[in-house]
Amino acid sequence: MDRQSFSLKSLSLAAALATSLLGFACSHPHYYRVYDPYYTDYHTWNDSEVVYYQQWSNETHRDWHRDFRKLPPEEQKEYWTWRHSHGDHH
Repeated sequence: MDRQSFSLKSLSLAAALATSLLGFACSHPHYYRVYDPYYTDYHTWNDSEVVYYQQWSNETHRDWHRDFRKLPPEEQKEYWTWRHSHGDHH
């Protein structure tokens, strides 16, 4: 009975930890800073920047679901050039 009780407690603890980690991961947006080497400034990749990225992606017929950080450098440069001519870029 001791072993069964230990297993049940371990399983309960594991479930509680998994639930809390999952809740934490889903509840907080993941903003990060991106360095623009062409204009030598930083951009906070947040909801506002995502709107610009979606607009650029649509205008240039690219998949806006693709992570910006995984774009080839020439496409990132194209985005930053476009971005600095559209709206607030700070």
